[in-house]
This record gives sequence, C-alpha cells and structure tokens, in this order.
Amino acid sequence: MPAPSVVAALSVVIPCFNEADNVDPCYREIIAELGEHDLELLFVDDGSTDATLERVRALAEADPRVGYLSFTRNFGFEAAFSAGYRYAGKPWVLHIDADQQFPAAEARKLISAAEAGNDAVFGIRTNRQDPLVRRWGTALFHFLGRRVLRMELPRGATAFRLVRADLARTVVDLRLGTPHFFATVPRLTDRYTVVQVEHRARVRGVSKVNLGFLTGHAIELFVGHTRRLLTIAATSAVLGGIAAVALTVAVLAGAVPGSGALAGLTALMACALPVLALVVRYLGVIGAAQPRPRLYYVRESSLAVDPAELLCAPPAVPPSTRAQPRSDPALEATR
Repeated sequence: MPAPSVVAALSVVIPCFNEADNVDPCYREIIAELGEHDLELLFVDDGSTDATLERVRALAEADPRVGYLSFTRNFGFEAAFSAGYRYAGKPWVLHIDADQQFPAAEARKLISAAEAGNDAVFGIRTNRQDPLVRRWGTALFHFLGRRVLRMELPRGATAFRLVRADLARTVVDLRLGTPHFFATVPRLTDRYTVVQVEHRARVRGVSKVNLGFLTGHAIELFVGHTRRLLTIAATSAVLGGIAAVALTVAVLAGAVPGSGALAGLTALMACALPVLALVVRYLGVIGAAQPRPRLYYVRESSLAVDPAELLCAPPAVPPSTRAQPRSDPALEATR
C-alpha cells in the first residue's frame, strides 16, 4: 500500500489585479490539473477596477472550495499574496498568479520536491516567455542580490511556489517593512529548494510588471534585507572625509596649488562627509523601528478575517446566518 502523500491538501492562493478575463480560465485549469487534492482556492482581489471581484464572487457562490478577499484599494503584489497566505486553511500553500503563465500542471514538480522534505519549493522558469527587458532586469536583480550584496536568495526563485502554511504565516506575521517573501524564507529555514518549471506567454490581459516596478522592487529588497548598502555608503563617506582632510592639509602646506576657497571647501567636505556617514547609519536603524500601517485592508471577504484588517466594520449579521470563523492558529494566538 503506497504511503499517504505529505502534500494531500492545498490552499491555492491566486492574487488578482484587473484579471477579469483570467479568473475563470485559471479556476478551470487548477481544478482540472490538481482536482485530486483536497483543494481550497483563495482569490485575493488587490483593489481591481474591472470585473475581477464579480467573477470571483460568482465562483465562490458556485463552488464551496473557492474563497476570496477583496482589498479597499490596490496595495501591491506583496500585500496580495501575504493576505492569501495568512488566511490559507490547508497545510500547504501553492501560489499561482492569475495570468496563467505558470501551468498548473507544473505544480506537481513542486509537490514532488516538497515530499522530499522541503518546507518551501520555488519554481524557476526554464523557457521564460517575457519581454527582453524583464528577462534582463530579473537577471541583473539576482546578480546584484546574490553576487554583489551576497544575500542568501533562492537562485532564480519566482512567485510560483509551494510552502508550508505555518512557514508562510510566520513570514507574513513578521510584518517587515519590506516583506520580500523569498528573501525572508532563508532566514527561517534551510529546507528550501528550487525546481525548473515550464513558462508560457500571457494570453489575456496586460502585465502589471514594468521596469519601474522591477526597479522599485529591487531597491526595497536591497535596502530592506541587507545593510551592506548602508555599510558601503557609510564607508564611502568616511573615506571621502579622510581624502578631503588630506587634500586640505596639502593645499594649506602648498604641496597642492589652490586658493583659500578651495581649502575652505575641502575642509567643509571633511566635516560633512563623516556626518553624512553617521546620518546614513542612523536613518537605517531608526527607519527599521518605525511603526507602520498594516500591509493591506480588507473591504469584503467570504472568510472571517481579523477585525484589525477591516477598514470599516461590516454590517451586523444575524447569528443564525453569520459565517463561522476559520480555525487559524495565528489569529487564535492574538486573542
């Protein structure tokens, strides 16, 4: 008799932002390819302005396996999947974006790697079907992160991933200022890996990822998850101050031609640059400790959510028709 599957039950988290045309095809593909598992499909509407929420509502009414969260506005990709991970009800979370560029059938490769004892498995595109600027941008992103800044990042990791739900919730509940999931996982466990998966071109809708998004994403990661940039900036300022002092002494001694104005300017630099070095360091420390608003706020949900994540209290519901809260250890611990 074969051993029972470790990954028998899955919460499939599907972030959506203006993906009305993809909601139904995405749902059908996931059910067709992974229907043998105990499934929950959790759509997270990230403040869409099209018919995304209406399509998701219709699926939830027709299929009890479908749940959804809808934000009060567009909070961004990190917020969308973080909410999905927090409210996932199954032991494992499978992240699939609504654009269907990662075939649902490829999730079997992630599941096989998880069965081998990993807490998190990240997909790597083998034949990436994206514009050249995105491919080059991602390559530069990983080069700078891994080689230059020496960050521990899963090589080539994407958002197509399978993670233990407890681990996923732990990452989300850290409430980091820059909550980059794949940069946080290696800080918590060494049982993660990457597997090669197929990738396909987007068929419907428009990609929300552009050069500006990638640049901002990279800067947030490099500033928020390593202090090496701060160290480089502070060291450069100190070395600049030392050089300015040396130049000032050389000008005053007559070893280097220059006027009194040049000497005064370099003396000012000698004072300013070390101060700048200290300011850079302190800004990094102070900024990390500042209170922050929540990563997202929920306007509507088919699930029982933390009241603190509701911007406005929902209308009163008679006890006989009130939805029963999901058993969530992360929420229970806060009560």
